[in-house]
Amino acid sequence: MPGENLTREEARERAGLIAVDSYDVALDLRSATDPDEPAFRSVTTIRFRCARPGASCFVDLLAPRVNAVLLNGRPLDPAEVFDGSRVALEGLELSNELTVDAACAYSRTGEGLHRFADPEDGEVYLYTQYEPADARRVFADFEQPDLKAPFTFTVTAPAGWTVLSNGAADGGPQVLEDGGWTHRFVPTLPISTYITAVLAGPYHVERDVYRRELPDGSVLEIPLGALCRRGLAKHFDADDVFTITKQGLDFFHDHFDFPYPFGTYDQAFVPEYNLGAMENPGLVTFREEYVFRGNVTQMSYESRANVILHEMSHMWFGDLVTMEWWDDLWLKESFADFMGTFAQVGATRFTNGWVTFANRRKQWAYRADQLPSTHPVVADINDLQDAKLNFDGITYAKGASVLKQLVAYVGLEAFLEGARRYFERHAYGNTRLADLLSVLAEVSGRDMSGWSRSWLETAGVNSLTPEVRYDDSGAVAELAVRQDADAAHPVLRPHRVAIGLYRRDADGALTRYARAEADVAGARTVVAELAGADRPDLVLVNDEDLTYCKVRFDEESLAAVRAGLGDLADPMARALCWSAVWNLTRDGLMPATDFLSLVRDFAGREPDVGVLQMLMTWAGTALHHYTAAGRRTRAGALLARAAREELERAEPGSGHQLAWARFFATTATSPDDLGLLGSLLDGTGSVEGLEVDQELRWAFLAQLAGHGAADEEAITDELARDDTASGRRHQTRCLAARPSAVVKAAAWHDLVESDALSNAMVEATLTGFEQPGQRELLEPYADTYFAAIERVWAERSIEIGMAVVRGLFPAFQARTATLEAADAWLAAHQDVSPALRRLVAEERDDLARDLRAQECDAAVA
Repeated sequence: MPGENLTREEARERAGLIAVDSYDVALDLRSATDPDEPAFRSVTTIRFRCARPGASCFVDLLAPRVNAVLLNGRPLDPAEVFDGSRVALEGLELSNELTVDAACAYSRTGEGLHRFADPEDGEVYLYTQYEPADARRVFADFEQPDLKAPFTFTVTAPAGWTVLSNGAADGGPQVLEDGGWTHRFVPTLPISTYITAVLAGPYHVERDVYRRELPDGSVLEIPLGALCRRGLAKHFDADDVFTITKQGLDFFHDHFDFPYPFGTYDQAFVPEYNLGAMENPGLVTFREEYVFRGNVTQMSYESRANVILHEMSHMWFGDLVTMEWWDDLWLKESFADFMGTFAQVGATRFTNGWVTFANRRKQWAYRADQLPSTHPVVADINDLQDAKLNFDGITYAKGASVLKQLVAYVGLEAFLEGARRYFERHAYGNTRLADLLSVLAEVSGRDMSGWSRSWLETAGVNSLTPEVRYDDSGAVAELAVRQDADAAHPVLRPHRVAIGLYRRDADGALTRYARAEADVAGARTVVAELAGADRPDLVLVNDEDLTYCKVRFDEESLAAVRAGLGDLADPMARALCWSAVWNLTRDGLMPATDFLSLVRDFAGREPDVGVLQMLMTWAGTALHHYTAAGRRTRAGALLARAAREELERAEPGSGHQLAWARFFATTATSPDDLGLLGSLLDGTGSVEGLEVDQELRWAFLAQLAGHGAADEEAITDELARDDTASGRRHQTRCLAARPSAVVKAAAWHDLVESDALSNAMVEATLTGFEQPGQRELLEPYADTYFAAIERVWAERSIEIGMAVVRGLFPAFQARTATLEAADAWLAAHQDVSPALRRLVAEERDDLARDLRAQECDAAVA
């Protein structure tokens, strides 16, 4: 990836020099159907002004070839001005017109213009993905978010293809003599390069329309589209997508008071997508796994709805108003993460969205905030590689959690009024942190600078622990909240929290009987309002999840949780207690086998299937990473037995039954359990109400393959049943999972020594290669990993490089020697890319955490 970076200082200098008036981009995609043709023609005309005539500048372009460059009517020699990533421009005038004619490469990594050939029917599908800086792989541009401009796209594609861009079509397609069609689109409003988009191919399209009467009496009409590959059309529930879309548009119009400005609203579910989704205005793209090929739980529908609403909120936070540079990436992602759940709870059937947020999303933040790479929400982003890695749990989930705390601090209406003024003042422009703080201070009457310093400009997560003293009658004499901070980030923050007191009622349920809100500040805060309350069984700090913190328990409360976590009646309180004991486990303060015991005792009683599925994920991590080696076999057998019992006990045909079936498949290791999976596959066995559809078949087969109970012939036979794009990814994963040294060597070669695999196949191969039950088989690759990663990083795109560096780290070689090897690599590679060092340091930190947790678990053996 040499020569592809752009620094913050370069971007600032360029933004001070030029202003962009418009882009005209013409793409000829007729070559897409020829697999031997690696490139397409891209002709870009940029009109821009220069503040200092005579100055020099550059445009960004990553392309195998530039055919011609014309600056203000003056031809430039591509061999002299193009270096593979930039086109040098000298002698600029006050007003300039630049045309760059290039051959740009089709992508197989999901960066730029991705080309996918569907193995099921041979059809070819194209879509773009740019964030943070891959528009330059498709057309010449000034690749930074603060140089906004209107874009006019013209796309020539094979006849009959659906072609979409950010705005409406400017008339019908022009039919060319060779049979191709040229599609022209109306100019966009001023937007950043990274959110422009083009999609082309024989997509399945469904249409609808959203209408709303505006305060002035006019009617806002937004044409809606929902797209997927033709091969997925039979599974596509576009009606539900449209329902959530309309509910979201109603909600955001009600609260933002700024009509959706980008005309059309198409949502495309595309193949081999690296992300969850991308907020391109007027053309939002999603990974096609959100089109469900088989039975899924309600959690899958809830997750999809959340992503739809997250991306929709970006139309205002991010697209209408955009951060100046990636330092303030949080200005869009934190808001979208918060607004996605806020809208979900307020507008859709998924009214428990904040429970999911507390249980799932915040765990992402807690992990990221305890890594050596943790950073403030407002980050220090020096260059594009820094930006790429900062699409993380802090920028998204911690930022959203901080905004939830902000709402508790200033009030909901003040927060929303601040958003409305922010849109009105900065529409189609770029902002920094100060721009948001000024409107929040204005509407709330509060000084936001202190709040910002505590929450946005410092890193780390605090722990809040109740300290309770009782009088002779057993009543609460004093209840205080102790706040702790990690030594590396010793910041104590102001927290607006609720403290709940819980005790058992007549039916044995743990219910809340007293509650107080308090402003926790400093090391210790007394909550006077709860003095005199009856003695509780459980004190829950951060009840209702108002703030961002790790919840700890006093001794009596922890005992109550151990004895009756499943007895908590309130779903949020229950989810918070699960989150708290998981954080204790991760921090090496609760033995992993104790956590697994809680899962065995209480997970089967969890009514929220989303919380249940999160517990299953945590249980897998606890077993494979945090359980002491000498206790792992027995702990795994107990977990598998519990999973099998819950599978057989669950309501037939329910989402809980499906969740237990999938979890059982990941825990099955004994001949008897593997035999059950085999019988469910071949039809000789059954579980009442369980439909073993194609996706579930692959889940069962993957576990069988990983334990040597399914060979290549069985995997090939399964592919014959499901020879689709999804089926081939599953096949690749299953083949790489087999416990064979030859298999592992071949997978390693495909990942490290070859770049033939697409991004989706890299992901599938990585998933199959790393198997927790194959530690000895994978041991030789620990040293090989550290010898290979610098070369991989240099030779691959950043997306593939990130996947390989993370995915092949020897995480299952949890011993001191592996830790020392990581330390040695970091010590010897001080001058490599900071992004690569960060990835290795994060994986090393996870490994050190594994060892501490295993030591805790071993201590009670």
